[in-house]
Amino acid sequence: MPRQTLHDDLSGNSRSHPGDVSRRVAQRREQLGLSREEVAERAGMTPGYVRYVEEQCHHSIGTNALLRLAGALRTTASRLLGGDLEGRPDEVVTGQPVPCDLGADECWTRLSGQDVGRVALTTATGHPAVLPVIYSVVDGTIVYRTAPQTPPAAGRGTEVAFEVDRFDASLSAGWSVLLLGIVEHVTDSDEVRALARDAHPDPWADGTDDLWIRIVPSNVTGCLIRVE
Repeated sequence: MPRQTLHDDLSGNSRSHPGDVSRRVAQRREQLGLSREEVAERAGMTPGYVRYVEEQCHHSIGTNALLRLAGALRTTASRLLGGDLEGRPDEVVTGQPVPCDLGADECWTRLSGQDVGRVALTTATGHPAVLPVIYSVVDGTIVYRTAPQTPPAAGRGTEVAFEVDRFDASLSAGWSVLLLGIVEHVTDSDEVRALARDAHPDPWADGTDDLWIRIVPSNVTGCLIRVE
């Protein structure tokens, strides 16, 4: 049987039934000798919700709840959904999450491999904000497009933080890169044309997103979390 991905399982492509998920959650909890209260504490849920999942959940469980339960039960979301049932039945995620620093080159490699990040800045009203943006890495800087007078356009000439991360709650693993830098508005016509040609951070919303923002980094750090 081919190994199914979590995406396939959550998209409804697995053969599991919601009632099967309830049964697997209950069986795994009992296998570990845990009470519902202990699972709830580990997953950040109420014991009543854990009981509901085990006894009365006859519809698809939400992705976030599924991942949290998988982490609490030291297994994977795919296995709770019925994936890889012909694999090793006792396969679980064990060990402790261990953080380690990423070097600068590795940080930039991970930044270059993504296209959605979050910029933390102070808006024109003086309030702090953390905003998602679609970005590109160009010549060692972060660039994105937005409309003038919008929150992502704030902070010109000031230092901001920019973060990209990826985590899998079911595996207690992932990584995060944090960049600090100064915000610039790209106004030179030649540079604007070059960015329009070479960078590809197309904005989500329709509108006049013709202002290019560039974050010139002053410091880049990263952390990798893995189970050992």
